[in-house]
Amino acid sequence: MSSKTSSADRIREKKKLFLDREQKIIDAALELFLKESIDAVTVSKIASRAGIGKGTVYKHFLTKNEILVRIMLDYERNITECLAAGIRKAEKGDAGAAAQSYFEARLARPDLDRLVQQLEGRLVDAEDIADQLKELHNTRRSNEDSLSHMLTKQIGAGVLEDVPPHFHYLACWALAQGAVDLWYSSSWNYHHDTADLMEFITNIGVTMGNAGQYHPVSKGAKKKNPKPSQ
Repeated sequence: MSSKTSSADRIREKKKLFLDREQKIIDAALELFLKESIDAVTVSKIASRAGIGKGTVYKHFLTKNEILVRIMLDYERNITECLAAGIRKAEKGDAGAAAQSYFEARLARPDLDRLVQQLEGRLVDAEDIADQLKELHNTRRSNEDSLSHMLTKQIGAGVLEDVPPHFHYLACWALAQGAVDLWYSSSWNYHHDTADLMEFITNIGVTMGNAGQYHPVSKGAKKKNPKPSQ
């Protein structure tokens, strides 16, 4: 009995060491990608930064693309977890919790968010990671379904503007996207209060879809032009 237990313990320990080493590779890769261009970072550099052999890296990831898509998946999983927590709070009465969780997840690390966007553009047609990309897209579709369900309830309760649910979450996406771009804008980076700005943008995002704020112009209606001054 003790022999079996000992064998099971060894297997668990071996698996833990394997996963720990894999995470070490990802952490090293992420550190490099945030400092250097994607093309400048090689598997050899990643191995060196992780303190392991290049061949050991290939025991975990067959290609560099597999490392890149793992970074994307980890980031998307974090957003998913934050959204799920926010949705649970929203369903208990905190109407803006899901939006706040989303903004906080993306704007906490604008550098990482920007990197993931760059990686996605690079890997969109990569055949060697087709299954991982499918998982990424399925995760996003699942998030959209959960958000649509929650938003439909809030719209029905009169909490949010009565527009298609995807208007609400795409507006949040657009605001967060703009905030990340602003973080790196050469026209803005001489300021020293960017973190406070991100918090301000988050607060706007939490309330921007509330009922009573949207006043669309009726179809066919013409805007009134002010009379010219005499």
